[in-house]
Amino acid sequence: QVQLVESGGGLVQPGGSLRLSCAVSGSIFSSLIMAWYRQAPGKQRELVAYITAGDSTYFVDSVKGRFTISRDNAKNTVYLQMNSVKSEDTAVYSCNVYGTRQFGQGTQVTVSS
Repeated sequence: QVQLVESGGGLVQPGGSLRLSCAVSGSIFSSLIMAWYRQAPGKQRELVAYITAGDSTYFVDSVKGRFTISRDNAKNTVYLQMNSVKSEDTAVYSCNVYGTRQFGQGTQVTVSS
């Protein structure tokens, strides 16, 4: 059973930065494709980014050039660096073992002045 624990959410001003972390236990982390999803109020959950075991990455168009995803296999942790945030980035962000239904509890990100 994989356990996923996110942290790093909070209130940030438009144009600011935030780094989310997701600590993973219970599996061979280095072999996993890890993803970040988000769900805004009244909207469906959407895939934001993922990173493969070989460090290939994918980003949804709305965050390209602003967000980066990275992993530290020694710490069993995946990160989402959010730069130049916008109000439309406000959502609950959850990490996920890509291709599975295993999600963390989520962390709230609110972009507001």
